[in-house]
Parts: sequence; C-alpha cells; structure tokens
Amino acid sequence: MQVIARPAAAADRALIAGLMQFYTYDFSEMEPAASPRFDVEPDGLYARYPPLDRYWAEPHHWPILIEADGRPAGFALINSLSQRGGAPDRNMAEYFIARKYRRIGAGRRALQQILACHPGHWEVAVAGRNHVAAAFWPRALQAAGVSGLQAHRGDGEAWIGEIWAFEAGPAL
Repeated sequence: MQVIARPAAAADRALIAGLMQFYTYDFSEMEPAASPRFDVEPDGLYARYPPLDRYWAEPHHWPILIEADGRPAGFALINSLSQRGGAPDRNMAEYFIARKYRRIGAGRRALQQILACHPGHWEVAVAGRNHVAAAFWPRALQAAGVSGLQAHRGDGEAWIGEIWAFEAGPAL
C-alpha cells in the first residue's frame, strides 16, 4: 500500500470536514453518556470543528491530507500552539486515520512523511481517555526516529493526558 501525506489544498477542505465527522465519532465513545459533548446535532451530523477554516487562512497552520493507494485515509492538522505553555515549532492538533487503514502501518508511514517535511521542535498532546492514541504515539514516534523524545504530564485542567515533546527533521 502506498501512503502519501500531502499538504491539503483548498479543494480538500470539504473532504477533511467530512473525515472530521468520523474523527468526532471515534471521540464520542470516550465521552460519558450523560455529557452533552460529542452529541449528534439535529441534522444528524456532529458539530462543525470550529478552527478548521484557520488551517487554510492563518499562518502556522498546516492541513495535511493522508491518502492510501490514492484514496482518502485520514488527515493531520498541525499548528504551533502548545498544550503545556511551551513554544513548539509544530503541534499535532489533530491526527486521524480511518479505521480501515489502522494497524497496518498507514498511520506510522504518514507520520514519518509529515515529520520529515515539517522539521523542528514538536509537541503531540494525547488525551488521557484516548487509550488507542496513547498506545500509538510513543511507538510511532520511536519508529519515526525522532530525537529527544520526552513525555510530560498535562496540568490536569487545561490538558489531561501526556504531551510528547521531540525534535524532528529530514536528517533524523
């Protein structure tokens, strides 16, 4: 399977918004049933991801489309915001691989391409309740050959979960 992670064009915005519905669906199973977060709206869809348009309009925001054998397989939304008060060059704000392409290396291969194209100091914050992502990220980052990999705990309020910090680049 050929996996390609490429910058998303303006024409890909609706595709990523559609994939975001599946991403939100995956997150909904981690939310308590009594919580109003991640409820389906009256139109049958999840609420729109508010900052999505920023990724095509603002500096330091990079939308990435992930394809497997030429078909949409996921996305990455990268910015330069920190969940721990730092100043990373890049932050993996959102990362999604469709279930069909999970556990066969598509996510790791796309991540390696993304890190090679976006060198610098990175952060990846993993929600504590997201056990699948908590298992994926340390293995995928080690496989990508990043340097200086460190795990930090969120403050328990603004962020609950681990925040991975590391250096990535084309020469790593």
